[in-house]
Parts: sequence; C-alpha cells; structure tokens
Amino acid sequence: MSCYKYWGKIEEIADKLSSFGDLDNEGINALDSTDIEEITKVLDEIEVIAHDKEIDFDSAKHILDDEKMNKALQLIRKFYVYIGARLERENALKILESDDPKAVLDSFHFYDRYIGLIDNERQLAKFNEDKTFVFLGSGPLPLTLIMFRMVTGCKCIGIEQFEEVAELSRKVLKRLDLDDGIEIITGDEKTIADLDYDILMIAAFAEPKDRVFANVWEVVDEKTPVLYRTYTGMRAILYSPVTEKDTRGFHQEVMLLPRGKTNNTSVLIRKIS
Repeated sequence: MSCYKYWGKIEEIADKLSSFGDLDNEGINALDSTDIEEITKVLDEIEVIAHDKEIDFDSAKHILDDEKMNKALQLIRKFYVYIGARLERENALKILESDDPKAVLDSFHFYDRYIGLIDNERQLAKFNEDKTFVFLGSGPLPLTLIMFRMVTGCKCIGIEQFEEVAELSRKVLKRLDLDDGIEIITGDEKTIADLDYDILMIAAFAEPKDRVFANVWEVVDEKTPVLYRTYTGMRAILYSPVTEKDTRGFHQEVMLLPRGKTNNTSVLIRKIS
C-alpha cells in the first residue's frame, strides 16, 4: 500500500502541533504549557503511521526524502524528541514523590516497549554479571540501564552530558533501590576513554551523530561490541536515522528490526582497524 496516503495526515499533524503554541518563536518548548495527555494523543497519531506494516522501506523513502514534506517532518521529529524527554522527566519526578516508586516506573508510557527492545539487544552481545555495560546518553529516567541490570546482572554505567539530568537519574535510582550496580557519570562520548568496560551502546538521541561516532572510534578497540539505536522504514518519521557516513570506520555485523510497537532498530558494529 502506498505511503502517499499519509501525506495529508502528516501535514495535518504538523499543523496540530503548531496550534498548541508559537513554535516559530518559542521553539518546541512552547508545548510545555500543554497537558501531557493531550500531546501524547498526537504521539499516538504519529505512531499509527510509523508502525504501518504495509509500508515497505522503499515506499517509506518516497515520503521521508521528499522536499515538500521537509518542514512537517522536521517538526514531527523535534516533537518526538521533546515528548520523549518530557515523559521521562515527568515519570522521574513522580518516582521521587511516590510511596510506590516501582509502580510509577512500570507506568512509564514506553515501559512495555523497552521489554522487547532489551530482549532484542541482549542478543547482540554477551551480557552477564561479569560484564560492564556503558550506555552513552542515559537521560533522566535510566530505564535501559535498569532493565539490563535486572535482566542480565551486568554492571551498568550511564553517561549523561547535563549534570542536572544526571543528578535526577541518580536520585531515581536511589529511590528505586537500584543504585547498587548502576552508576551515572556526567560527561560525553570522550568520557569512555577513562572507563573500563566490555560493551558500549550509543543512545538514539545522542547528537551530533558524526561527532559521537568519530570520537567513539578514536577510543574503542576492535574487539569491543558497539551497539546503537536508530530508526528504519516508516519509523524514521520519528527521528533521523543513523547514516553510513556517521558510522564510517565501523563494520556492521548485525541489525535487528523492531517488533510490535517498539520504535528502535538495534545495530551491532565493531571498529575497523
């Protein structure tokens, strides 16, 4: 089925986002005054398109690469980053305030998606209690680290570039009694040069991609598995995919496509000497 059926819908969604605030002058943060449930409904509309199984990769490229759709696509992608960060932060703050923090964590909008995502990714490297896993771009709600720790027993280190975000995630881990075995460090991709680890993962929102992968290439060795999350097919409406140019100097070994409503494609690469 042609993806062109969504052209009008994509423009309609972009117009709806613009109606929530003066995005041209205030930027995407103009949505801060809009109720989270209202804008989550817009996310649901976008994901209906992203998860359409009848649109193959070649068909998806027709709409994702079309110049006419560029403005709407840019806005939708900015919105996706915004709502992801907002949902994480709001859940993190609720965890700190709750008498049942685990229940709040379980209520996170994307929690069920992470179960399938982690199940995919644990196939890409030998995660176990003897391994140290570093996640670059851990964010305010370090759910990736929490799940890998719980499921595989590996030691986990999250790297977060903003100290206030890193501190919030540390408080979340402590409130959940999960700070044993999970450490949050303030830094960027260059920080991994000072760490001892076995497996490295680059978050989907780690930016700018070309700089991040180039700096990782400088310090990682040829044996270390490097995992990253990206967006493929129609799911790339949500966020710009990692390109071959971004990962130059690395060899792709395995790519696992998302299942169900999971959005991320997970990829294993290794440095080429």
